[in-house]
This record gives sequence, C-alpha cells and structure tokens, in this order.
Amino acid sequence: MFLPFFQTLRATGIPVSLREYLSFLEGVKLGLVTYDAEGFYYLARTALVKDERLLDRFDRAFAQSFGGLEEIGPGEVLEALDLPEDWLRKLAERHLSEAERAEIEAMGGFDKLMEALKERLKEQKERHQGGNKWIGTAGTSPFGAYGYNPEGVRIGQDESRHRRAVKVWDKREFRNLDDSVELGTRNIKVALKRLRRWARDGAREELDLDGTIRATADHGYLDVKTRPERHNAVKVLLFLDVGGSMDDHIRVVEELFSAARSEFKHLEHYYFHNCLYERVWRDNRRRWDRVTPTAEVLRTYGSDYKCIFVGDASMSPYEIAFAGSANEHWNAEPGRVWLERARAQWPDHLWINPVPERHWHYTQSIGMIREIFDNRMVPMTLDGIERGMKALGR
Repeated sequence: MFLPFFQTLRATGIPVSLREYLSFLEGVKLGLVTYDAEGFYYLARTALVKDERLLDRFDRAFAQSFGGLEEIGPGEVLEALDLPEDWLRKLAERHLSEAERAEIEAMGGFDKLMEALKERLKEQKERHQGGNKWIGTAGTSPFGAYGYNPEGVRIGQDESRHRRAVKVWDKREFRNLDDSVELGTRNIKVALKRLRRWARDGAREELDLDGTIRATADHGYLDVKTRPERHNAVKVLLFLDVGGSMDDHIRVVEELFSAARSEFKHLEHYYFHNCLYERVWRDNRRRWDRVTPTAEVLRTYGSDYKCIFVGDASMSPYEIAFAGSANEHWNAEPGRVWLERARAQWPDHLWINPVPERHWHYTQSIGMIREIFDNRMVPMTLDGIERGMKALGR
C-alpha cells in the first residue's frame, strides 16, 4: 500500500533505507496513529527523514502521495459523506465580470478601511455569505474571503486570488527555498560569476602545480609546493521575499538561490514578506517564534557586504508608505524607512524582480521600490542578472 510513497521519496532525493521503511510500516501496523492524518504525517517524517535539510522535500513528496487525505474518526463516518469543504468553497466563489468590478468603489484609504472593519466587527452577530457590507464569503464587501473588492482585508482564505488585499488576517505558512534545485540553465551561474573576486588566504592545502614544477627544476629534485585554496572573497547578504504573489515565481527564485549558494562562500540569507520591516527570519517553518530583529542584522553585517533583495515588489502601496499597514502584523514604522536604512548600511545594493520588466509600470508599489532603490532594480532574466552583477562589482 505504501510502496508508491517509498518510491516517491527515493525519486525526490530523500535517501530512505529499506530498514527505515520497514520501521515505518511496523509503526503503522502497531496502530501508533489511527484516523489521524497529522499523526500519520509526523510518524512518517520521524521514521523516514534523518536530515532536517530534507524536510521540505519530504513535505512535497508526502503531499504528492497523500493529497486529499483528511482526518476521519470512527464516529465521523456519516459526517464524511457530506460534500468536501473545498468543493463548497469553490461553489461559493463569485467570479465577477469586468463591468461588475468597475462598479465597486474602494473605501477611500487605509485608515478609513480599518475604521470600517472595527465598526462592522462590533455590529455583526452571525455568519454572512454574499452581499457588499458584512464580513463574510463570496461577496463584494471589503472584509472576508472568496469574493472581490479592489481594496480590502482578507480574512479566513487559504491563498490570494485577486491580490488586492491591503491586509491579511490569517496565520499563513511559507516554506523554505530549496538550495539544491537543479538549475534549468548554467547561465545563471555564469551571470553570478561576474561578481567573483578571488582571494587566497588560510592554510596551505592546495597543490601549486606551477610552483612545484619551477622549484623542482631549480633544485634538481622533487620539491612539492602548496598554496591556500582559492575562494570567492565577495560577501553577499540576500533578502528573499516569500509567500503571497511570490508563489508564482518560486521555481526561478529557487534556481537563483541554488546558484548563489554554489557561487559565494560568504553568503547569508534572510526571508521577509512583501516589504522589509522590523524583523526577518531564516526558517519559514519558525517564522512566528524565531525571528531576527532587522536592527540586529544591520549591526551584524558590515558595509563591505553586497546586499541583494529578491522579490516582486507587488503589494499595497500602504505597506511601503504607512506605519501599521504591513500585510500580516502591525508595524511601528513604514517599510520605506527600513529599506532606506538597508540602503544606507550596504551601499552596494540591488533589487532583483521576477516580474517581467515590461509589466513594472502597471504596479504602483514596484515604482515606489524602484524610486527608493534609485532605479537599482533589474529583472530576473539572464541579461538582468548580468546587469545587476556588473553594477554591484564596480
């Protein structure tokens, strides 16, 4: 029954041994988990994964093998005959025509939007679906899920649909980028090599073939010479936007991340969402309880680092310009302030944008980020990366 799962894990690159697989089967046979999808997931992960760097690949393999698995208890068999929740949600989604969307007006700014939300939270007493006022689903109200409004607060929806939300009140989970992704082309690495600055220091552990030949010829006997191993002396600080609209670009960003990890010995990376604020994180699985203050990052890494932001810069303009307008939390200072601090700390900086350059002028926030970065934004194309590396290497 679980043999296809075992084969999927091996095909994904997770080195699961036969002994580990048999231990997993034994745990299932002993009834360690019963009618519990989450417990089954943790049993499989504990038995079959021995390296935490492989957890993301395991999650993808598990989803591929058991997609749609839901928790069904012994007393819930009759309830399980009901229509699945995702079917009901899709039936509830309301797809409006362009003419209908044009008739819906924005609330008139971030402050007015938040004031209106507070008032409706006080007034509303029950669940609501459809309509244009109450917090609910499948309507045109600025508050809720699975509907449409050009400027609203998304509440209780698993993912973005129209990407117009000013704020999102959900605890969403993002996954780490996999730096072992095989590149679709070597040209990304070639482009990154423009930033190389080779140096030699440290212990003498590499054979100096030319030096050995010269010393042997001079002395008349074999005289082996060694030298310090050559490595890339450039220091790179990478800030990666994850989640939301960046989900569309995850493949190409993983390729870039993988190439950067292989090209630069001194590489540090942090994640952020939409815009830089007062905190960043290294692990998306722990992004709520293990964060790093951005001020600490500014103090830790000197001005000799090359600072690269990777993100689509597509968000509500409020997130950049106003305090309290961050998508997922209440920020004391606008995103612009933190971006300007980063630029001041790391004079050699760059923003790489996966959105095609011809589309940039359609999004106001992209124009704002370009202005903050003094037009040091390049598209995530081979030509764009080469231009960016050339600008950083000056």
